[in-house]
Amino acid sequence: MAEHADAFNAYIPLFVTTVVGLVFGLIMLKLHEFLGPRRLNKEKLTTYESGMQPLRTAHERFTVKFYLVTMLFIIFDIEIVFMYPWAVQFKQLGLQGYIAMVLFMVMLFAGYIYVVKKGALEWD
Repeated sequence: MAEHADAFNAYIPLFVTTVVGLVFGLIMLKLHEFLGPRRLNKEKLTTYESGMQPLRTAHERFTVKFYLVTMLFIIFDIEIVFMYPWAVQFKQLGLQGYIAMVLFMVMLFAGYIYVVKKGALEWD
C-alpha cells in the first residue's frame, strides 16, 4: 500500500504543473477578451495577403495535388531529422551504424524515385 502512495506522490508535481498551466492559459485567454481593443474596421476584417489587395476569398479550395506535395514534404522532412542523431554519434556507432544509415538513405532515395516516377511532384 505504501508503494502505491509513493508512486502517486511522485506524480503530484506533474499534476500541479499541468493544472497551473491550464488555469494560467485560460485566464490569459479570458483576460485578452476583456482588456483587448475592439476597434474593428473594414481593413481589419479583410483577408491579409502580405499587404496586397486580396484577390480571392480566404476559404478557397485547394487541389488534392497541394495536399499530396505537403504530405510528401512532411514525410521527407521527418526522415531527414533521423539523420541528425546519427551524425552526432557517427564515430561511436561504428560500421554497423554506418551500414544502417546507408540502407536508410537507399530506402529514402527509392521512395523519392517512386514519387518522381508517379508524377506526384508535377504541377500540370
